[in-house]
Amino acid sequence: MIVIVNDHGFSLQNDLTIAADLSSDFDPEEITSELLQRSCIRITLDSFADGRGFTLAARLRQCGYQGHLRLAGYVLADQYAMARRSGFDDVEISQEFATRQPEPQWLARADWRAHDYQSRLRRPAGPSQQNVESRN
Repeated sequence: MIVIVNDHGFSLQNDLTIAADLSSDFDPEEITSELLQRSCIRITLDSFADGRGFTLAARLRQCGYQGHLRLAGYVLADQYAMARRSGFDDVEISQEFATRQPEPQWLARADWRAHDYQSRLRRPAGPSQQNVESRN
């Protein structure tokens, strides 16, 4: 059984028909206009340490893909925010992964827009940060 993870938590329903299955080692240079017209693309990671799937998702979005992107395979709850920022709409995990990393762990990362590293860098320094900088 598979579990679909989105910003609202776990779902056992899989309403989508996957139109294209890509592995994380798919060459982004091979993105075609036909691929960009597919309604749902699933990118599968063979290892949680493989970041190529995130890069591929971002590249598909940069090329104009507006369909549904699903990340599947070896994905950790800690990677959920990165998956969403890369352009994925949801994540597909096994029941085994869902048992080892229950729904609250995924929901803790569901507010993926609020924890963006780059936006934190753009914020003005607070009083404590200004004091540190003035001492240097």
